[in-house]
Amino acid sequence: MGLSISSRLKSIRKFLKLSQKEFSKGIYISQSYYNEIEQGRRKINDRIIELVATEYGVNKDWIKNAKGDMWSKAPPNVRLEQMIAIFNELDESFQNYVLLQTRELLKMQNQRS
Repeated sequence: MGLSISSRLKSIRKFLKLSQKEFSKGIYISQSYYNEIEQGRRKINDRIIELVATEYGVNKDWIKNAKGDMWSKAPPNVRLEQMIAIFNELDESFQNYVLLQTRELLKMQNQRS
């Protein structure tokens, strides 16, 4: 027997490494409402399926019927998209600081490898 729609949503969220709060924010519903969907206590409607498909690049037919590939396009790098959005809100001097610190973190990581 295949996964339920709620299980498929949970697997999408887990694959993207998002909390319920982060995932639900991306599709403009409350965390509590989304939790009830994941728990199977609320049915998922077409509007939510459309939002998940649009926001996270998931194949609607896979969400509804478990048919086809999970992704309609390459899965998003949600963390990168969040970082870009935050970075773009910073003043130039803070952007330069973030770049400097990121380069230093990469050096440290490479030294540990």
